Amino acid sequence: MNLATRVLAPERMDTDCRDEADYRACLHDLARVNTVTFTHRPILAWLRRQTDNLGTFSLLDVACGGGDALRRIHRQATTWGSRPILTGLDLHPWSIRAAKDATPDTQKIRYLTEDVFGFTPDKPFDFIVSSQFTHHLTDDEIVLFIRWMDANATRGWFIADLRRHLFPYYGFPLLARIASWHRFVRHDGRISIGRAFVPADWCRLLDQAGVPPNAATVQAHFPFRLTVSRLIASQ
Repeated sequence: MNLATRVLAPERMDTDCRDEADYRACLHDLARVNTVTFTHRPILAWLRRQTDNLGTFSLLDVACGGGDALRRIHRQATTWGSRPILTGLDLHPWSIRAAKDATPDTQKIRYLTEDVFGFTPDKPFDFIVSSQFTHHLTDDEIVLFIRWMDANATRGWFIADLRRHLFPYYGFPLLARIASWHRFVRHDGRISIGRAFVPADWCRLLDQAGVPPNAATVQAHFPFRLTVSRLIASQ
């Protein structure tokens, strides 16, 4: 296995889970993975810069899963003095039910069960973000997703995902086993890394989506993460 190109094998959580309680247990452990691997740190840092002195802003999290990113965004944004209006979108109704149950009423986050490619918001969002979503998509779907964000975000969008690399590909299963994470997390982690990206992939996909040169930023983050961001209002 040299990971020269994306390996589009199916993930068990997407295909094999037939029990809602088991699905929720997997979401719980995915949130633990996000904490251990600092998954949300790049989104929060980017959003902090973009919302400085902004006050109220609206944000959509696509493929929000159990909602842990949105709850973290809400907590951080309120400490900045912002008033976030947050929406989570996910195709799977079990994810949305888990997210609603885990979210305090005081946060007032709206959750919707929708396929993003069939979703037309009543009005655009200031920001659209996604975390660990795009590696589930084909290249053609990613191009459509970038165009969709361009059409539905007024200030900017941010994609956070994995970096395809041999070290996490072979190292993550060991970490997951030591941490006793859910069996789907242990199985799917390596597949997710194989489905992930290197910077050249994102440059090619951005070009195919019609994003002008230098209009988006591809950046590496520790540990083995890549982010892609675009400021639309500044174009």
